[in-house]
Amino acid sequence: MKAMATLMPGVAVVSEELAIQPSRLGDVFALIDPLDGTKEFVAGSSEYTVNLAIIRDREPVVGIVAVPAEGLIYRGRVRRGAERLAMSRGGADLDTAAVEPIRVRTPLRGGVVAAVSRSHLDSATVALLDRLHIGNRMACGSALKFCRIAEGAADIYPRLGPTCEWDVAAGHALVAAAGGTVTLPDGGALRYGETATDFRVPAFIAWGDRTGVLDTAVAVRK
Repeated sequence: MKAMATLMPGVAVVSEELAIQPSRLGDVFALIDPLDGTKEFVAGSSEYTVNLAIIRDREPVVGIVAVPAEGLIYRGRVRRGAERLAMSRGGADLDTAAVEPIRVRTPLRGGVVAAVSRSHLDSATVALLDRLHIGNRMACGSALKFCRIAEGAADIYPRLGPTCEWDVAAGHALVAAAGGTVTLPDGGALRYGETATDFRVPAFIAWGDRTGVLDTAVAVRK
């Protein structure tokens, strides 16, 4: 929090760890989750992340997802692209020679892969994937699921149960920067800064190539 105050003085910060969330936000604010994937972390898994997003006019414009155990950082700026970077030994610096641009992929017929939660997979999400005839499911924890969409390893990540804005915003920005989309289940826009609901997100779907996923699902049904 101190670092954010130094880098962006006067900008409100919303985080899971704050005892009292700010009730008033400016046009620009930050959403931070210092430890996403707590269950995985406690269990000794590498599938935990540190998430930071910059929100402007209720939309995520910058997203950073750090994966300390893998020595990786994913970052994206909407309409500017996304990339994957390696951290130097000890995680103190970035290896600028190991920067890879990343982008969502177009799924192949019968080859759609869904990223699903290892700890929070619910029956509604399973039912949606069954309706879309998506049998290939990649389970992982934390915001890594957004990273898998952004780097073209998976095509869709549905979460039809409630979560919080700081769990979603950084991954949302990353996927959007990589050419994908994140929407409400009905296709509507997902907005941030919902102080009245304590920054809750009722449900969402992250898409790589949304049209490609839906076209593939229709083709499979036929």
